[in-house]
Amino acid sequence: MNTPENTPTDLSATPATVTATEVVLPGRVEPSGLQVRTRELGAPGPGQVLVAVEATGISFAEQSMRRGRYPGQPAFPFVPGYDLVGTVLATGPGVDAALTGTRVAAMTKTGGWASHAFVTAADLVPVAADLDAAEVETLVVNGVTAWQMLHRTASVRAGQTVLVHGASGGVGTVLVQLAVQAGVRVVATASPRHHDAMRALGAEPVDYATPDLEGALRALAPGGYDAVFDHLGGASLPRSWRLLARGGTVVAYAIASTLDEPGSMWGPFLAAIGRVAVWQVLPNGRHAAFYDLWSGHRRRPAAFRARTRADMTAVLDLLAAGVLTAQVAARLPLTSAAEAMQLAESHTVRGKVVLVP
Repeated sequence: MNTPENTPTDLSATPATVTATEVVLPGRVEPSGLQVRTRELGAPGPGQVLVAVEATGISFAEQSMRRGRYPGQPAFPFVPGYDLVGTVLATGPGVDAALTGTRVAAMTKTGGWASHAFVTAADLVPVAADLDAAEVETLVVNGVTAWQMLHRTASVRAGQTVLVHGASGGVGTVLVQLAVQAGVRVVATASPRHHDAMRALGAEPVDYATPDLEGALRALAPGGYDAVFDHLGGASLPRSWRLLARGGTVVAYAIASTLDEPGSMWGPFLAAIGRVAVWQVLPNGRHAAFYDLWSGHRRRPAAFRARTRADMTAVLDLLAAGVLTAQVAARLPLTSAAEAMQLAESHTVRGKVVLVP
């Protein structure tokens, strides 16, 4: 993958143009097929700011987009990048100029894999200047996702027991910590290589490759789990439903087990939603939900942004207080995005792989 030089940015000025370095996903390619380009960016448009990116990252979303399997992704080619952390370099018409120089985070869905990016000002969340950008990056989308699933969707309470599948991943490591912080017992599935780390975070780890996984998990919670967080989908979802206690909630939030299956992702995605919809109307005292991070962002954008800002701020406050430990799996240069993608997809690391422009 070509790696042209990054152009340094002077944050003390607001230049008319900035040379941005961007990673482009040109089509359905292997990680080595990612491309790097530079282009001139002018002034931000109405309602926008220009952000000098300090950190962005690799999530399940970009892994799906690389395969052309993320529902609603843009047409190729495009710049991926689900979220970012950076400093406002310039403001566009209709945006308070006082934002210039402010440290911010934002959920972008695409466009974050860049040294500079245009971001809608209304989507910005302030970030304390003394926090490490890469650590904050691990808690933008992952932190909001974990917080909302735990406190808004499942409404967990102290003294309950929850099950977190894939607990060594970006969302899983945050879920575990937030649940423990809330006084909840956590059982976590993960590879044995991550078990010591899971115990250090306060979870009780179980090898996800255990032959009778359902039996092993039931033995740890004979009365069932008050919440199960399932990012796997497929055959895992019915098992998660069976493991629920009366009054419990299964929260499905991805379909990672189908990532490498042929064909469109829409089939398994709609199958998971349909299964959850059926469970929601069964009169058996258990609950199901398919969590969507972007729910309401078009129908009620102001409410969506207020909720996102409140939840991200709550998570970052816990990071600043030392309650949460950011799980940075690795920090690599933006121009090493191919290597970073390969590492993230290897499933050998804990937490989130971060790109540093």
